[in-house]
Amino acid sequence: MIVELGHFALILGFAVALFQATVPLWGAIRGDAVLARLGSQAALVHFALVALSFAALTHAYLVSDFSVLNVFQNSHSLKPLIYKWSGVWGNHEGSMLLWVLILALFGAGVAVFSKRLPDDMLGATLGVQGLIASAFCAFLIFASNPFLRMPNPPIEGRDLNPVLQDPGLAIHPPLLYLGYVGFSIVFSFAAAALILGRVDAAFARMIRPWTLAAWITLTLGIAMGSYWAYYELGWGGYWFWDPVENASLMPWLTGTALLHSAIVLEKREALKTWTILLAVVTFSLSLLGTFLVRSGVLTSVHAFAVDPERGLFILLILIAFIGGSFALFAARASALQGGGLFAPISREGALVFNNLFLSVASLAVFVGTLYPLLLEALTGAKISVGPPFFNLTAVPLMVPLFLAIPFGQKLAWKRGDLLGAGQRLWICMVLGVAGAAISAYATGGGPILALAGIGLGIFLVLGALDDLLDRALRGGIGLIGARLRAIPQSITAMALAHAGAGLMVIGISATAFETEKIAAMKPGETLALDGYTLRLEGIGPVTGPNYNAIAAEFSLRDPAGAELARLRPAKRVYIGRQMPTSEVGRYRHGLSEIYVAIGETSDGQHVDLRAYHKPYVLLIWLGPLLMSIGGILSLLDRRLRIGVPARRARLRPEPAE
Repeated sequence: MIVELGHFALILGFAVALFQATVPLWGAIRGDAVLARLGSQAALVHFALVALSFAALTHAYLVSDFSVLNVFQNSHSLKPLIYKWSGVWGNHEGSMLLWVLILALFGAGVAVFSKRLPDDMLGATLGVQGLIASAFCAFLIFASNPFLRMPNPPIEGRDLNPVLQDPGLAIHPPLLYLGYVGFSIVFSFAAAALILGRVDAAFARMIRPWTLAAWITLTLGIAMGSYWAYYELGWGGYWFWDPVENASLMPWLTGTALLHSAIVLEKREALKTWTILLAVVTFSLSLLGTFLVRSGVLTSVHAFAVDPERGLFILLILIAFIGGSFALFAARASALQGGGLFAPISREGALVFNNLFLSVASLAVFVGTLYPLLLEALTGAKISVGPPFFNLTAVPLMVPLFLAIPFGQKLAWKRGDLLGAGQRLWICMVLGVAGAAISAYATGGGPILALAGIGLGIFLVLGALDDLLDRALRGGIGLIGARLRAIPQSITAMALAHAGAGLMVIGISATAFETEKIAAMKPGETLALDGYTLRLEGIGPVTGPNYNAIAAEFSLRDPAGAELARLRPAKRVYIGRQMPTSEVGRYRHGLSEIYVAIGETSDGQHVDLRAYHKPYVLLIWLGPLLMSIGGILSLLDRRLRIGVPARRARLRPEPAE
């Protein structure tokens, strides 16, 4: 009964989404305030119905209701509770229901937190959001129904994909979807602004908090996925330029550009066309990622294997929204008047420079990801575009961007002094070069590009924090605390975000200095690894709640012979799907790690071992975390809660008496 209730709620949600997509939008276009205001109520009702539908599917997973086809295919009664819960979105249908839920959540968020918007802008924005929601509700109902019943329910389910049975995968998809889908509301604002012909500083203030919220969660989602790949897949890596990884990176790059472009629009009423275009492109890339994951055109550890018919449905949605939005943009772009002028060497110029390089980097990733698919579709030829292409195209584009960030922070609005900025940053440059030299000495030399990357990362961190230090020291050492508290929250947020990017650059560069050892070991044998010693203590079977495993136990000792930890990497085979996975052993010291993974063992007497020493590897994920903290501080900035124009009582002026 609960399952049928969830299905019925989804159908009602579809009907409400159709209402939201038509009536408020029509009211906004016609200037009818009464109809336009109905968008808020419709958005709240739509969210409540979709939330009820999602709760019904979650209940079916928690109670292991295998009469539901979706639960049978992706769950097991022995599975731990957390994976029954995360299994709801660990499949195609459930993940799409989560997609629609988050879409409805952002619509409801605008209805609740943006009440001061003019009625026509609010109605048009929620109308466009309702149009998106109705399309994906239709996809769920007619092509990917998560509530289908089985006529003869089985006793046991097939289990969730074992590689998804990890705490990181309970967090990664919701965060990623909050970012992906969060850009939908920014897209809806942009479409509404084009329809109403109202792209100005007030529009920039409208979209800034929603852009920030989507960017923060997408940053955390990508970082969490990278961290999961690092420790769960047993490869010892954090990024593989997998097509589905690229599908999340592309909207992040353009979303970062959008965030900076909106700042210029808010401050100077410039870059109107650029801001609107980035809002459209960013959500279009999010839709493209949805298509790539669910169309069956990709073979990836991330992709859902679905039939091409459902992929075609998503492709039609993608074509409709991308084509429609670009047609609207083309029709309205000529009416977007330019704002304030600025010199090339200025804060605005630095942000334009930033946007150009981010956009071109996203284009390089786009070409490398889609070119093999297009070539195969047109000619039947199969080619592989791997890391070498992306490392030679996208990565070099980020180097001048990172070099420019500290200079951009020092430039004034409208007209800046590049030489003056350089004079204020010379100490940071010297320290960056010194850091690279010290790294070269400590490692006995090394790859020149990696050493340069470490120097660049140090310069970026120090350059980002220099402004905070400069402001804090202006009144003397005794007033540092008071000066720090007086620094605008937006300045602190910017410094932390840019410093986080620098930490990530250092962590990525340091991977060139990792040490790898491969060996076949028997109990009692040892392996030396950068002064540490690994000793295989034993091999034996381990039984989990829904898996069997062969685990090896290693003792890790420091150069003095003292035992530091016991590492227990394992090979698991899950009962439901009979699918093997790797579990690694890790020991963290400071920001570095000892990382151990084992291969298959056929005789139970020896194991094939891969052991790594990874210096400063944790900076790769601490950097995005610090970037997200900076984003959160900016989101909490009081300026985002003021200055938005109050909603007018009427859309049209009263006629004179």
